[in-house]
Amino acid sequence: MSPGGPAIYLASGNLNKLEEFREMIESSGRSIDLRGADGVGGMPEVEESGLTFEENALIKAQALALLADEKAWVLADDSGLVVDALDGGPGVLSARFAGPGAAASDNNRKLLHTLRGIEPDRRTARFVCVLCLLRKGSPARYFTGKCEGHIMSTPSGNEGFGYDPLFRPVGFTETFASMGAAAKHQLSHRGKAVAELVRFLDSQAFTGT
Repeated sequence: MSPGGPAIYLASGNLNKLEEFREMIESSGRSIDLRGADGVGGMPEVEESGLTFEENALIKAQALALLADEKAWVLADDSGLVVDALDGGPGVLSARFAGPGAAASDNNRKLLHTLRGIEPDRRTARFVCVLCLLRKGSPARYFTGKCEGHIMSTPSGNEGFGYDPLFRPVGFTETFASMGAAAKHQLSHRGKAVAELVRFLDSQAFTGT
């Protein structure tokens, strides 16, 4: 993709998420002009009422697209933790597992409490990320990334956010919160979804027209 490609606005008010996406794109060796939602007036409040990650990503993308120029592209993501012992929970409720407005520490405590007594080999889980690329009048495109792992019994590490201190990816002895950003981006669900997005944009010789 050329440096002169169109801007893509991220449908999120989370500056940490914007910076993480920019880092992942940069590590791919591509040049994509990813901007914050404030560039089109700010991310509006939305009710993430979808039953799947795809539905919630679309809800967020459509909400920001309504504020954007007709030719502007919008990128939204919905991500979450899927725990096998919880029948796929917390899933789409990951960010509010401990209730509306819950902090990451609250969600982590509830997860540990809910999994209390579950044997280590039954704590299998995966992070899932679904990206939705959208522009008014164009069909939505979806890109999915997953990272398999286990839920630890105690938090470890000070990097990352969300459930990162509890999630140990398969094949590693440390959690996402204990490894550097570069290593995490190569493994993470978001990193894999972004890689799919970048491959699509390159294959389309993306110009935004």
